[in-house]
Amino acid sequence: MATIKIAKLKYNGGGDWYANKTALPNLIDFCRKNLRMNLHPKDEVVEVGSPEIFSYPYVYMTGHGNVTFSPQEAQNLRRYLIAGGFLHIDDNYGLDKYIRTEMKKVFPELDFVELPFNHPIYHIKYSFPNGLPKVHEHDGKPPQGFGLIYEGRLVCFYSYECDLGNGWEDQSIHNNPEEVRQQALKMGANILFYAFTNY
Repeated sequence: MATIKIAKLKYNGGGDWYANKTALPNLIDFCRKNLRMNLHPKDEVVEVGSPEIFSYPYVYMTGHGNVTFSPQEAQNLRRYLIAGGFLHIDDNYGLDKYIRTEMKKVFPELDFVELPFNHPIYHIKYSFPNGLPKVHEHDGKPPQGFGLIYEGRLVCFYSYECDLGNGWEDQSIHNNPEEVRQQALKMGANILFYAFTNY
């Protein structure tokens, strides 16, 4: 059985799509060891408008700044998500105002909705009765998990005010307490597992 590959989304606009370099490899390692998930040990990079995006059941997007989708890129991302793909947008602080506008190009008919704490994504493997764990403080806001739901299926999960990917990174980068890192990795594992079982 072939191993499943996951990818980080490369986008235009000048934002640092390449942030959190150690995040996905650490999440993959955690899922392989703890959930026996058949994941390729290395993450890959895929561009929004590339046909290669259809090779990945889960695509991770992060950054702090500007994001721009061309009409062709928005159409490609829409086709990918409708066809069974899953996009996890992880606000690394500063992404919100851009991503909401750009995702409207992808799904003009949909709005982000906050997912209730009893949603399966918070309980599918590890239980998070209060929703997303808080990794880093910025504006003192609670972390929120939003979704885009297309024809009853969650196609995009958006972690906001949480810095989930920073919690996946090597401990030496942010000096997060190990308990916080484990919570972040467990929540990430939930998202990945959900993406693979609910397409």
